[in-house]
Amino acid sequence: MACELAQKNIRVNSLSPGFIDTPMVAPVLSAQPQLQAIWSEQSFMNRLGKPHELRGIVTWLASDSSSFCTGSNIVVDGGYTAW
Repeated sequence: MACELAQKNIRVNSLSPGFIDTPMVAPVLSAQPQLQAIWSEQSFMNRLGKPHELRGIVTWLASDSSSFCTGSNIVVDGGYTAW
């Protein structure tokens, strides 16, 4: 999509977060508390991310500061994919 829409000045990017502690995840962790440790251990930071930790990159992508960024996937996963 980025290739097709760039000529129309439309940027297409994606954000790939790691395990994020959200209200939607809370019932899963309540039902299976062992997942907290499993998911945390898979990150170099040894914890789940918080929603506010995605704000900066989302704000940047939505701003004119990222006007030359298209076709990018930005990974914010606490180091999970660095393994």
